[in-house]
Amino acid sequence: MAYTAIDDAGIFFNTKLYTGTGASNAQTGVGFQPDFTWIKNRDATDFHVLTDAVRGATKYIMSDAADAETTNAESLKTFDSDGFTVGTMNEVNTSTEAFVAWNWKAGTTSGIDTTGVDITPSAYSFNTTSGISIIKYTGSGVDGAKIAHGLGAVPHMMIIKRLESSNYWAVYHHKSNATPEDHYLVLDTNAAVGNAPIWKDTVPTSVYYTVDTSTSVNATDTIVGYFFTSIQGFSKFGSYTGNGNADGPFVYTGFRPAFVMIKKTNSTGNWCTYDNKRLGYNSNNNELYPDLTNAEGGVTYVNILSNGFKLISSTSATNNSGDTYVYMAFAHSPFVNSEGVPTNAR
Repeated sequence: MAYTAIDDAGIFFNTKLYTGTGASNAQTGVGFQPDFTWIKNRDATDFHVLTDAVRGATKYIMSDAADAETTNAESLKTFDSDGFTVGTMNEVNTSTEAFVAWNWKAGTTSGIDTTGVDITPSAYSFNTTSGISIIKYTGSGVDGAKIAHGLGAVPHMMIIKRLESSNYWAVYHHKSNATPEDHYLVLDTNAAVGNAPIWKDTVPTSVYYTVDTSTSVNATDTIVGYFFTSIQGFSKFGSYTGNGNADGPFVYTGFRPAFVMIKKTNSTGNWCTYDNKRLGYNSNNNELYPDLTNAEGGVTYVNILSNGFKLISSTSATNNSGDTYVYMAFAHSPFVNSEGVPTNAR
């Protein structure tokens, strides 16, 4: 059996750096037409802008706020064959300022499995090879509702946002707790893992996930969900324990990461994101915070390696002694490709 089915991770995930122009600004070189693009101004305290093809271009939500969805024709204007075009909105295109855009590819928009479900998404895009799915649905408000997610595998991470009204971002991570189905994280705050039955205390299946009546996941209006499962050599959703030392833990992923997001679970701590483009070399990988509008920081927290990442700071956000952390990571390249050949760190 091959180590991985994905030798070129860049056809499913890619980070794009660009400079704002203040005018319509087409970005190419992503390598595919994105289905989910997350943009952050690196130079300013602007909010994060998350847009997906399921909801449609010009519609965005903010990872750092509980606010409802906003439509702005000058935000992300179009998803293009090799990237995207942004308009004049400052948060995506302030002249001369630096931006990062994280891009994911899904693409299948028909044939979702609805076996045993109560709610079928009104629109969706999924990719079972790369283990990503995006759905839009209308909640029923019914306790125990089962909602199709499209992954074709058990989700390891689910990120859910109500669109029509203000509501917190509900996050399921399969390593957040010994019983993750009983717990949730919140993307737009630094809160520790909470204990509430929003997932109906039920482990998601390869077809659906279950919700209670919480408005964050089952209000009787429109909701978007992003779903991920670990794919060997391409993505991993795991956990580690901090040691409180600058010589921190090494976290094996089985690939050279292109993107890493970390969150402390047992107590408060900001979400932290890193990628292999900003600044593109170790050990100077500046963080951004999905739950904060902060500009890019200058503190070095991780080294990106050929087969995982290593914590290199004792900061509480990523490596406090004895604390537990979850992460999501996507690959630049697998540690070993489909032909059994090891890849290089750089």
